[in-house]
Amino acid sequence: MKNGLKIVKLPPQLMHIPISWAKAEGWNPGLEDALSFYAADNNGFLLAYYDDTPVACISIVDYAGLFAFLGFYIVEPRFRGQGFGRQIWDFALQHTKCPVIGLDGVLAQQDFYRRSGFELAHRNIRYQGISEPSPDAENVVICPRDMHYERLCDYDAKHFGLPRSSFLQAWLLQKNARTRIILQDSRILAFGVIRECFEGYKIGPLFAEHYAAAELMFKALQNTVPADTKFWLDIPQPNQDALKLVEAHAMQPVFETARMYRGKALNLPLKQIYGITSFELG
Repeated sequence: MKNGLKIVKLPPQLMHIPISWAKAEGWNPGLEDALSFYAADNNGFLLAYYDDTPVACISIVDYAGLFAFLGFYIVEPRFRGQGFGRQIWDFALQHTKCPVIGLDGVLAQQDFYRRSGFELAHRNIRYQGISEPSPDAENVVICPRDMHYERLCDYDAKHFGLPRSSFLQAWLLQKNARTRIILQDSRILAFGVIRECFEGYKIGPLFAEHYAAAELMFKALQNTVPADTKFWLDIPQPNQDALKLVEAHAMQPVFETARMYRGKALNLPLKQIYGITSFELG
């Protein structure tokens, strides 16, 4: 590489580097995100070194060779403005053979992403709230151990766009995460996860067939964490019911990203997506 830059595949024992950089950027990752993210694609995380010092990272996670999701695009602040970010970006795009690539990028970078062939699909908005107990939500939800895992994988794939069973299994097994499901006549009405982060908690995903199920799940997930605790929910802005949900519970917008695609955008059921799993992996 130019300028003495060396780009390598990130081994699992170094996943703390992108996680710590993401924390420093204020992205507030989950306490156990590293293992879950790596489970999605152990070839999908890249680290750039300059004179044996880590200077930049990026992820481009491959889903069955059909779709890749790009995230963790970070240059360590001391090394910005030297072209390292552009080099690892170009390397990542060359690294994948997937015909479609998605990302959730900060709004300030939209023009840069557009010059690389990405087009805006929709906005995502991160909302912050304070948890409050809802005893009425407890008697209608179950834990995932009470149902077949394959059915949950199928439900997740319908909302993500493709199967991601390896990632999902690791995501659900995080010791600091809680998963809930709402069933009606053996049919999944809602699926949600809340996990502990470096600050507070994040809900993601939150998928539901309609508003009532989404609100019940939203309350049930809050019941699993201490009252009066900060938590966040990332919603796709086109889902008007998701906007209604966060406004009804006095949540405040704090951050925004742009969902962009290079290639044909995934046709996602946005009306049933009340909470995005992760801005890093989609």
